[in-house]
Amino acid sequence: MANRGNGKLRLLYVLDILKSHSDEENPLNSQDIIEKLKKCGITAERKSIYDDISLLEVYGADIIKTKVPKTGWFLGEREFEVPEIYLLSDAVRSAKFISSKKTRELLAKLGSMLSENQKHQRIDGVYFSSQDKCANEAIYYSIDKINRAIKGGFQIELEYFSRYFDENRNISRKLRKMIINPYAMCWQDDHYYLIGNHIRHNDLIHLRLDRICSVEILKTPVRHYSEVSNYKDYFDVADYTNRLFGMYSGDFEDIELCCNKKITEQVLDRFSEEIFIKNVTEDEFSFSVKAAITPGTVTWIMNYGDLIKVIKPQKLCLMIKERAEAIIKNYENFGELYANEKEKTS
Repeated sequence: MANRGNGKLRLLYVLDILKSHSDEENPLNSQDIIEKLKKCGITAERKSIYDDISLLEVYGADIIKTKVPKTGWFLGEREFEVPEIYLLSDAVRSAKFISSKKTRELLAKLGSMLSENQKHQRIDGVYFSSQDKCANEAIYYSIDKINRAIKGGFQIELEYFSRYFDENRNISRKLRKMIINPYAMCWQDDHYYLIGNHIRHNDLIHLRLDRICSVEILKTPVRHYSEVSNYKDYFDVADYTNRLFGMYSGDFEDIELCCNKKITEQVLDRFSEEIFIKNVTEDEFSFSVKAAITPGTVTWIMNYGDLIKVIKPQKLCLMIKERAEAIIKNYENFGELYANEKEKTS
């Protein structure tokens, strides 16, 4: 039903129309806006459209008048610029802790901030694999409760599951209840983690939020992180995660590494440009960092094969040696097996 008299309502529709249908390549003239208003059940005259545009400009809307590619208006500055929407869309698409359902919802919300033309240019081309997404829809409620607990300084009780193969080789889940002192949440290595302290221990643990089934905020005050970490006045999440490999918990020690200059970029990406570099040979450099000595550390170092060598501590050298020997043991009979298979096929 047409509504000629409701100018306030018309003003809102005009702004929505400019948001949804105009951009630099697709300006709208007064007749375009009048036709789109009709579809919303509102009639308007050309003069009223000019008045509405003027009021919206006074309000602060960045409405730009142009003559190219045709005379009309388009909405310039938006809450997010187009590249920012694309960037956020890609982040949502690639985040494994966001479920398929929530991914579609968030992409739709991000897409609504673009004009129809901008949306078709990019958002329709953003794909994701459901297999790479978690199925835990409760994660969003868990994030909210954990955040409130951290802000309020309270402990939380949660259920955490781990997967295993049962006797019939089916994947089953084991649930554990635990009470945690929560300190921070972080996105690391494609997963979202809760960093906290289990009440029965004196160190920090990391729990993946997509494996948390339920969270309850307790009335018990949280144990201060200074009692279980090296941080006294401020829990520096960025500093803490930079010292970890694969979010494994472990003791922090001084580690000295000798690296081939071929992996300079990878070393700087991992440890930042703040590390102090010492030249060892024309092709190698060394540096020292304080980091956690864990299985994740061993894995990261071994990824680069002979391009990286541990100078100290001896404990880490032995861990790498033992891992390498275990790998070699898996292939001890490779020559014999290969010879037998070759003989069968000949």
